[in-house]
Amino acid sequence: MYHSFFGLLEPPFSITPDPRYLFLSVRHAEALAHLVYGVSEAGGFIQLTGEVGTGKTTVVRSLLARDLPGVEIALILNPRLNVKEFLQTLCQELKIRLTPARRGSVKALMDVIAERLLSAHAEGRRVALLIDEAHLLDREVLEQVRLLTNIETPTRKLLQIILIGQPELRDLLARQDLRQVAQRITGRHHLQALSADETAAYVRHRLQVAGATTDIFTPRALAALQRASAGLPRLINVVADRALLGAYAREQRTVDAAMVRRAAAEISGRESSRRAYLWPWLAALGVLLVLITSLMWITGKL
Repeated sequence: MYHSFFGLLEPPFSITPDPRYLFLSVRHAEALAHLVYGVSEAGGFIQLTGEVGTGKTTVVRSLLARDLPGVEIALILNPRLNVKEFLQTLCQELKIRLTPARRGSVKALMDVIAERLLSAHAEGRRVALLIDEAHLLDREVLEQVRLLTNIETPTRKLLQIILIGQPELRDLLARQDLRQVAQRITGRHHLQALSADETAAYVRHRLQVAGATTDIFTPRALAALQRASAGLPRLINVVADRALLGAYAREQRTVDAAMVRRAAAEISGRESSRRAYLWPWLAALGVLLVLITSLMWITGKL
């Protein structure tokens, strides 16, 4: 809608993941290195946590896009499953064909998964299971995931498991009844939000990918964007997109700090709340002015 006005080829701040717009800050690069290490090692759990919107999905997609010789990755995006559904999904990811009899039995599912892992090991390949939104896993499923790490040879475990989730994942694994899972975690990393410099670099990167040849956001606008988003990439996208729309509506080629603050207020609902709060007072003031005007007219006429 507005992109051509700014000389862009497409909207630069879509919240849908696009590999072309991948921006790895120092923090994201560290998290990616953490995951690469995780899928390359054998056995145990790797844990990656981060607040909503910090870019965990971006890191995961970066991992999946990398060439990792000898590594197979099974990805589970929907953890809201019971034990059977979880194992069936894992079989699907590992391209294991299931007969109706095997599909309905937890033991049969575990047996075919063990066979698949042993086969991969014999061929010199590692298998990693990556579970996104892992903080939503049920306790029973987490316990079954732990049992998957028991599939091993005399010298090594055959499945590396990576748990990715919000900070609640740390609280979940701190529970006494899940201590056996927590004790098997061999690596932990928490993804932080972007710094002010990283936010500015992130915005410029996305604008350049979209075709920008000049700076559209002023330095003060970038600083306001950092404050409004707290350095969370998802919020940066949402606020920056609304700010560009606001500048377009005013036919301004650059975005200043006031536009960013206004965009942030509109997105958070503060602007509507303020208007809703002021409306009764404005209405009352209007009625009072009408009464005063009427009274002056009557007094003057008399």
